[in-house]
Amino acid sequence: MAVEPDKPGVDDPGPGRRLGLDVGTVRIGVAVSDREARMAMPVETVQRETGFKDRDKGDIDRILEIIREYEAVEVAVGLPRDLKGNGSKSVKHAKEIAFRIRRRLAKDDTMKTTPPVRLVDERLTTVVATSALRASGVSEKRGRSVIDQAAAVEILQSWLDARHFALNGHQTSNLGDEVREP
Repeated sequence: MAVEPDKPGVDDPGPGRRLGLDVGTVRIGVAVSDREARMAMPVETVQRETGFKDRDKGDIDRILEIIREYEAVEVAVGLPRDLKGNGSKSVKHAKEIAFRIRRRLAKDDTMKTTPPVRLVDERLTTVVATSALRASGVSEKRGRSVIDQAAAVEILQSWLDARHFALNGHQTSNLGDEVREP
C-alpha cells in the first residue's frame, strides 16, 4: 500500500524555524532549521517512551518543549517508505507520534499559533546519515547516539529544499527534486 507524504509549500506557515523528527522504535532524532528555513542542524536524541497504547510520556513532552523553545512554525516527521513508495513497518510509529504531537499542539494555548505537523518522505535518510558519519570517522558506538539526529537533519533538509523550490514557482517531487511542467 502506498503511503503519501505531505507536499512542501502547501499551506506554508511562512518564515520561521522548522523542526524535523526521525521517529524510531527506541529513539527520536530531532533537528531544527535556521530562522530562514534554509539549513537543518541537529538538536538532540530523545529516548522513545510512548507506546501505541500508552498515555503520552516524557518523549512527547520533551518534543513539545523543543517546539516551544525554538518557536517552530512547522514540524516535519519522517515517513518511512521503501523505494517503491510503500510504507515500511515503522510507518505506524511515525504516524502515531505525529498524531500525538498534533493533538497536543492543538490543545496548547501557550503558543501564538499551532504549527502544522507534516509527514515527510524519508527514503534512504538513515542510510545517507550512517554513510556520512562513517566517512567522517565517527565510531560505531558514538554513531548510534547521533545517527537519529543525523537522519532528522536529512529529513528536515530535504523538506526545506523541496519547500524552497515549491515556493519559488517550481513543482517538486517529495524528495525536493525539481520537476518541470511538460
